[in-house]
Amino acid sequence: MTSSLVPSGIVYWFRTDLRLHDNPGLQQAVALAKQLSTWLLPVYVHDTALHLTSPWGFVRTSEHRLAWTAMAVQDVSKQLLALGSQLLQLTGEPSEVLTELMTRIGASTLVCEDIAAPYEEAHIQALQQRGVDVQTVWQSTLMAPDQLPFEPHDVPDEFSSFRRAVERQTFAPAQPVATVTTMPALPDQSALDSVREMQHVTEHTTDPRAILNDPRSAFPWSQPEFHGGERAAVAHLAQYCSRDLPHTYKATRNGLVGADYSTKWSPWLATGALSARQAWAAVRNFEAQHGATDSTYWIGFELLWRDHFRWLHLKYGERLYWQRGLSDAPLPTRPHNARGFEHWRRGRTGHPFIDAGMRELNATGYSSNRMRQNLASFLIHDLRCDWRAGAAWFESQLIDFDVYNNQGNWLYLSGRGTDPRGSRRFNPDKQANDYDADGAYRTLWS
Repeated sequence: MTSSLVPSGIVYWFRTDLRLHDNPGLQQAVALAKQLSTWLLPVYVHDTALHLTSPWGFVRTSEHRLAWTAMAVQDVSKQLLALGSQLLQLTGEPSEVLTELMTRIGASTLVCEDIAAPYEEAHIQALQQRGVDVQTVWQSTLMAPDQLPFEPHDVPDEFSSFRRAVERQTFAPAQPVATVTTMPALPDQSALDSVREMQHVTEHTTDPRAILNDPRSAFPWSQPEFHGGERAAVAHLAQYCSRDLPHTYKATRNGLVGADYSTKWSPWLATGALSARQAWAAVRNFEAQHGATDSTYWIGFELLWRDHFRWLHLKYGERLYWQRGLSDAPLPTRPHNARGFEHWRRGRTGHPFIDAGMRELNATGYSSNRMRQNLASFLIHDLRCDWRAGAAWFESQLIDFDVYNNQGNWLYLSGRGTDPRGSRRFNPDKQANDYDADGAYRTLWS
């Protein structure tokens, strides 16, 4: 693959880790380039498959989700330029364009984040089949694999058992690695010129924040402080702690309106602009200064849920994407309610609470955790639709789409995952009364 006349170099492929802080994969690529006294080229691939129509009849990735990701890419690109490096943006099928890049530029090794989901794993397998030397780094969980009290593939299926096992050995996430502050040299100019024609031309000619600017959003990402990049993410984390909000999280986390009822970390966590370990380290520092409470514990509890869904993907892989999921129970004999699904995704079910939630999701790309559970439950249990259609719609719409969380939560609510109580139906009337008693949320999104 490499020419004997051109020193082979290293390519780092940013995936869902669009940051310079706590990025073990990037650190490994930097260390490898230094060890070999060679260059390092950072790359991001705009996967054209994300623009295709899903099997359920709608585009796989919405404009607002693309715009959110574009902000994270833009921010890491600017930071790399400030370090004397650059981010080469490519467009196409990842294994194809990366293989072509490696060949043209004379690179020996590709380093990237390890993502244990079928679609993402297929890209790595295709690269290896094309002869690319790929080094993947597991880095998206709080705890490293060797910190677990069991082998990763033996993770308990039930979250409660997982949590108790982890907490028994003293819950101690891996410490964030240092922020990358220096970068190895880039390939020489002639090598860069050889791949210039492959470079991605941004599809967003205006500020991505202008694509959707709804002042009602609980995640007002048109505002500078909610920019999609790493620097805004780190600043948001700092201000969240400085305003003492970790001490109120448990009491407010089921809110529906406003920016402060929850941490609002998830959109940045989804693109990797924020590291979960960095977030938890900030909470532990907050506890050291202001004391630990049920609320600060609950933030860690939620981050452990996130970890659990990742370990389950390592354990079960594509089974999590089957209609039957992990369940041996018979599949429904009724067909998918296509008409009901269309009413649901357009916010026209006739139930004011559910329709308000869908209008918020579709208009802003964001929805509270409480509302997501209601929306999913209603689709599965009231409309009797195929849970996979709902998962696909959330994948399309959510700016904080995370393949692990999305699949795990939809399976859980459908009764096809690891919920020990089986399927869970939320009574939408009771939920509306409990969490929107004055109707403010329904009025806001009427």
